[in-house]
Amino acid sequence: MSESMQETKNTQGESMADFEQELNASFRKIAEGDLVTGTVIGVTESEVTVDLKYYTAGIIKASELSNDPSFSALSSIHEGDEITATVLRLDDGEGNLLLSMREATDILAWQKLRQYFEDKTILHVKIGGIVNAGLIAYVEGIRGFIPASQIGLSYVEDLNEWLSKELDVQVITVDEKENRLVLSGKAVAKEKEDEELKHKVARIVPGTVVEGTVETLMPYGAFVNIGNGLTGLVHISQICQKRIKKPSEVLKEGETVKVKILNTDNGKISLSMKALEDEMIADQVEEVFDLPETEATTTSLASLLKGIKLN
Repeated sequence: MSESMQETKNTQGESMADFEQELNASFRKIAEGDLVTGTVIGVTESEVTVDLKYYTAGIIKASELSNDPSFSALSSIHEGDEITATVLRLDDGEGNLLLSMREATDILAWQKLRQYFEDKTILHVKIGGIVNAGLIAYVEGIRGFIPASQIGLSYVEDLNEWLSKELDVQVITVDEKENRLVLSGKAVAKEKEDEELKHKVARIVPGTVVEGTVETLMPYGAFVNIGNGLTGLVHISQICQKRIKKPSEVLKEGETVKVKILNTDNGKISLSMKALEDEMIADQVEEVFDLPETEATTTSLASLLKGIKLN
């Protein structure tokens, strides 16, 4: 076969393939409510034109682009972008399909939001509104509510200070039927705080003696602040040598005490004051038994322990 004949055959093959694609497109059936995906071929502030590989183009009016009132077609959508939309009407009056990206986004968005909730995904949002009880932010085009109590770890007095600011949040409630999306910055902040606390606790060396302040007295022991944002528990059995019924018999809140770090199991810091007393007594006994060479070796045990006070 000559080169010219082969070239003619290839050209005819390509033409047939193109024709077949156009033919298939002409037989394609699209109904109202369908989800369709196409390529953006035109963008204005008032509408977006989409090529659906169909006999007519799709038109998305500005009001059907997003639920977010600050959304701008010119800044957010560009020619060549692939977008998904639902079919509102088969004819917009000018022979085009009337589409809604907003409606399609809602369908797909709730699926994503449920996944974000299950995965505890951290989302970076911009505060777009203020209401009496909290803040408003949009996620995947869906209006989300951040209660004032869920903004952060501390109480927020002036909500207006958050307008247009950015915040890391997690989805804590997602209810498509009720169109309810609740976000929490506090959950993210708490998780971050817990991670930092774990790192601090991991650096603690058991056996270390530190000075701290008694923060709280409980029936089972005393919580002592040992600095650097760390608080440990001195169990009632580790407060002193003698038996006590309650920590307040020997301790008071605000008092400065020395404690020994016993362990940091499960991220909890266990402290002991009794251990320091035990070591002090042991040291005193060692000093008593460290006799000069001239001392009589027949010294009685009673005389050796004389002067040592045991509670």
